[in-house]
Amino acid sequence: MSLQIEQFMCRSDNFGVILHDTESGETAIVDAPEETAIRAVLERTGWSPSLLLITHHHPDHVAANEALKARYRLTIVGPRAEAAKVPGIDRGVSEGDNVEFAGRTIEVIETPGHTSGHVSFHMPGEKLVFAGDTLFAMGCGRLFEEGPAVMLGSMKKLAALPPETVVYCGHEYTLSNARFALSVDPENAVLKTRAERVEALRAEDKPTLPTTIGEELATNPFLRWNDAGIRKTLGMEDASEEAVFAEIRKRKDNF
Repeated sequence: MSLQIEQFMCRSDNFGVILHDTESGETAIVDAPEETAIRAVLERTGWSPSLLLITHHHPDHVAANEALKARYRLTIVGPRAEAAKVPGIDRGVSEGDNVEFAGRTIEVIETPGHTSGHVSFHMPGEKLVFAGDTLFAMGCGRLFEEGPAVMLGSMKKLAALPPETVVYCGHEYTLSNARFALSVDPENAVLKTRAERVEALRAEDKPTLPTTIGEELATNPFLRWNDAGIRKTLGMEDASEEAVFAEIRKRKDNF
């Protein structure tokens, strides 16, 4: 079976993602930032969605839920813990649940931190994960509803996925994330090379995503809390993982 993925910009810096199985004709949307942008892709491709997967309740991820449901009569699946905040939700899911799409299994991974009920959608057969606002390229989501320990646990879950897993994120934050990453991991040659590539892509207004788990393990400070170089830069050689992660997040918040 062949899976096509359309990634496109919505709002100011959100990414929209649409999945289409060419054999069955089934189509799914991941998050719904903006009706106009999503409909433009659907009208261009001729695809008709039957499923909308929601990672978390923030308005820039659910704004188009009800309009899309009314137009396409699709099923909305989102985090059970945030069901009351997800417009039009039909099914709440949590850790260990599966969603079926075009003969494929989508695993639900609870990844709270940015919000308390945030989930990510993992397609192991296709080596894909849709991480919403938990994991970004060289970054992680702000801790709006949970503390560092909770987000650290979520990041560990994603870090444990196979390194070749392709990661789709909710926002184009990569350039600012790269600049921050260099401030706490200045001797990382792989990071320096990646940052230069990102600068070039954004100068041409090209997207920097998707990324992979392997690339993030090598360059994302929020997955490198045990790296000796980062710990030395922070002056936290003997600190706990949680303390190092919290300090990195604090520095990013003030960067």
